[in-house]
Amino acid sequence: MSDKTTNISELGEFGLIDHLTKNFELKNATSLVGVGDDAAVISISEEDALLISTDMLIEGIHFNLMYMPLKHLGYKAVATNVSDICAMNGVAEQITVSLAVSSRFPLEALEELYEGIHIACEKFNVDLVGGDTTSSVSGLTINISVVGRAKKKDIAYRNGAKEFDLLVVTGDLGAAYIGLQVLEREKNVFNANPNIQPDLDGHDYIIERQLKPEARVDIIGYLKELDVVPTSMIDISDGLASEILHLCKASKVGCHIYDEKIPIDSKTSLTAIEFNLDPSTCALNGGEDYELLFTIAQADFDKVKGNPHMTFIGHMTNEKDGTYFIDKNGSAIGLKAQGWNHFQG
Repeated sequence: MSDKTTNISELGEFGLIDHLTKNFELKNATSLVGVGDDAAVISISEEDALLISTDMLIEGIHFNLMYMPLKHLGYKAVATNVSDICAMNGVAEQITVSLAVSSRFPLEALEELYEGIHIACEKFNVDLVGGDTTSSVSGLTINISVVGRAKKKDIAYRNGAKEFDLLVVTGDLGAAYIGLQVLEREKNVFNANPNIQPDLDGHDYIIERQLKPEARVDIIGYLKELDVVPTSMIDISDGLASEILHLCKASKVGCHIYDEKIPIDSKTSLTAIEFNLDPSTCALNGGEDYELLFTIAQADFDKVKGNPHMTFIGHMTNEKDGTYFIDKNGSAIGLKAQGWNHFQG
């Protein structure tokens, strides 16, 4: 071991993963894709593949039980994992759930958590097939692994985008981040004076986007009906800008995205302004929307055009042309990822 030490916050989540796994090579013919996409891809037949992903939620890092109900937490833990399978253009089928839990949680609390998991399993049509439980000295940790399935020809990877492909996003963006700002504000008010009740009136939509996000399994069905296979795809967990840059890096392309085209709900915009935040900045960097971001060939434009669930926000360019955000004045600004970094205190 070297005498020199490196703070892992310098690398960030994905830089750390790249660094730690750089010497691992796939040895088995069935291992088609390992580290580096939303899910691993394992061949099971000439036509079909399994998709496998895992994700961890840690109390105090990913959730605050002061305003996150345990039932919602269970639902969210499943939804965020199912979203990774959607991001490969696949269908989730099974999950395993592992918990590390401290003695401050009674049985009834864990029953609430699993009720949320059960509701999500019913909603997304996935089976709970195993897991593990152990004790913890620091609150609650949930780890979920998910297994899905897809036809090999339909799998959408991060590295398939080409110059001139069109960038598409589902739903609307920024709501989860603004919902978190409302919850944090009310938490701080309560901490200052426990006699004051939280003021959440009128914020139902943005709060639900934070506490109970939905995996866009419906989009996978729509794409199949439209006979469209994305050339690249990712889900939006760390902010739109971060995810676009992941696609650009993996596909070795540049991009232009347009401020005026980014879909933002009116409630998100109004509440962002109340917090003196720019709605577009929240959409670019907020994260946890769990919408899908994908590229399609221009030949598929007419198939997607007018679909109420999908919005064109830009296009891919030559890698040498760079990655740019075009603001409402037509100015080109270098696109930067300023979303969630797991290792920054």
